[in-house]
Amino acid sequence: MPDVVDTAINAGTFATLVTALNVAGLAEGLKAEGPFTVFAPTDEAFSKLPSGTVEALLENIPALIKVLTYHVIPDQKITAAEMGKTDSVTTSEGSTLKINTSDGVKVNDAKVITPDVEADNGVIHIIDTVLIPESLGKLEPVS
Repeated sequence: MPDVVDTAINAGTFATLVTALNVAGLAEGLKAEGPFTVFAPTDEAFSKLPSGTVEALLENIPALIKVLTYHVIPDQKITAAEMGKTDSVTTSEGSTLKINTSDGVKVNDAKVITPDVEADNGVIHIIDTVLIPESLGKLEPVS
């Protein structure tokens, strides 16, 4: 079974995420043993960000790393069913994501559109919105 990075590559709807992971130097880490829980925004989710935001992040590696690690829960494989037992999880970035399972599964303001995509070293939950850690404040697009 492929790892979380190869699973995302094979899905074909995560080109922006995979590019960002490679630019930030994080892809190799997510190929490690894990386990990891990854909230993976689709290319469509990235396209909902204000124009120029993705380009700005790809040029600001420290900010990009914060955004990407905010989507990863280290050392845990948390299924959608297990998310119903908690109201928050701590990310690799160090902040907390709020979990709400009252109507499907939501992580902060992102809806899980496809839960429990199995990978060799964890699980991926596909989300419809890019999560931005509060520590970054408002992202300014490249003008």
